[in-house]
Amino acid sequence: MTESAASAETDFDIIVVGAGPAGSTAALVAARSGKSVCLIERGTFPGSKNMFGGVIYGRVLDSLIPNWWEQAPVQRWVTRRGTVVMTPTQSLTVDYRSAGWGEAPYNGATAFRPDFDAWLADHAVAAGATLVCSTTVTGVSRDSSGRFSVVSTDRPDGDLSARVVIACDGVNSFIAKDAGLYPHAGDTAHFTLGAKEVLALPREAIEDRFGLVGNEGADLEIIGCTGDIAGGGFIYTNLESIAVGVVLRLSDLAESEHRAEKLIAELKGHPMVAPLVRGAELLEYSAHLIPEGGYDAMPTLGAPGLIISGDAAAFCLGGGLWLEGVNFAIGGGQAAAEVACAGLDRGDDGIGKSMVDDYRSRLEDTFVLADHKKFRNAPGLVLSDRIQFRYPQLVCDLLEGVFRVENPEPKPGLIRLFFRTARKSGLKMRHILVDGWRSARTYG
Repeated sequence: MTESAASAETDFDIIVVGAGPAGSTAALVAARSGKSVCLIERGTFPGSKNMFGGVIYGRVLDSLIPNWWEQAPVQRWVTRRGTVVMTPTQSLTVDYRSAGWGEAPYNGATAFRPDFDAWLADHAVAAGATLVCSTTVTGVSRDSSGRFSVVSTDRPDGDLSARVVIACDGVNSFIAKDAGLYPHAGDTAHFTLGAKEVLALPREAIEDRFGLVGNEGADLEIIGCTGDIAGGGFIYTNLESIAVGVVLRLSDLAESEHRAEKLIAELKGHPMVAPLVRGAELLEYSAHLIPEGGYDAMPTLGAPGLIISGDAAAFCLGGGLWLEGVNFAIGGGQAAAEVACAGLDRGDDGIGKSMVDDYRSRLEDTFVLADHKKFRNAPGLVLSDRIQFRYPQLVCDLLEGVFRVENPEPKPGLIRLFFRTARKSGLKMRHILVDGWRSARTYG
């Protein structure tokens, strides 16, 4: 990080780095407020670097783009949400469906991120933001007053200045690290690797196999499918493809001899999953780091002249029951722009330390930090050894015992069956009570 002389005139009021959901939302809000905005994107177009798709919870857009669902490039509206517990030969699915989720204003959708990100960036450009693609930010500098005001890029004479810089440059943010705001950046325990295959299937086959009609979609979240690596799996439906993948704790993966694609292959071969993917053709394999450490793994959220948001700020809720990121990125980007614009309106004093304090306060008043604080212990609980490696076997064996008919032997009764299954799994009652209490405190 270098020092730069204060400039009487800046190129823009605000520079936003990264045209993902957080960056494009920040640029959209700031441009609508009448500020001059530059949105810098490393890819050839917004979304070009992203994995093929994902599940998006778009209600956060209600106030930004009214009736967004009428124009957003979604694949399917998620009306079926399943939580699956499995062992190599067993599975239990808690399957929830809601017809209401298939009607406006909807709950969640599957979408291709290149399409969705480009659509959101187009709104920022239409509002007046300047989009600069194929440009990598290589550094961020302070002016003589101590505020961050200059970003350096890989283009010749590519330095750009602004009164405020909003860093939305993704997981393991280079800008946050360059500014000395990311003490957890090198700790692999706070990151997971998401890897997935997108598999082509005819629309009729998808709807038949997942029990869907029209544009209804399914999202299945899985635990117990990652061998000796802490993590989970997922399956979701697009119009004419499905995504099957795993999320793996990076520290475990580094110590393991397994590869992510091997675990995906094993998941596809599981008795529950194999009928769903039969005959599918591979379209894409991709992998991406996920900042899943939660509230306690977040970087410092800013410094004078600088705000960190989106995945760069680890705004990803990995709570076992949920793995949400895009909605938190949009909410964080909106808050960053609103606070930056308010600070600019107050003058130079407004974009100093007070701007960062205002940003955290604004986030704490919204779901972005409120949810992260409430579920701050969830990542550690979900990725703990017993939850990952003992309880899936316990649950599946217990249900198998409940439904198995062993006449002429009489049924053992649920209490006896529970204790017998717990002993077989190596779990003691104190473990179960402690984990039950931890779960109640975490999710209650």
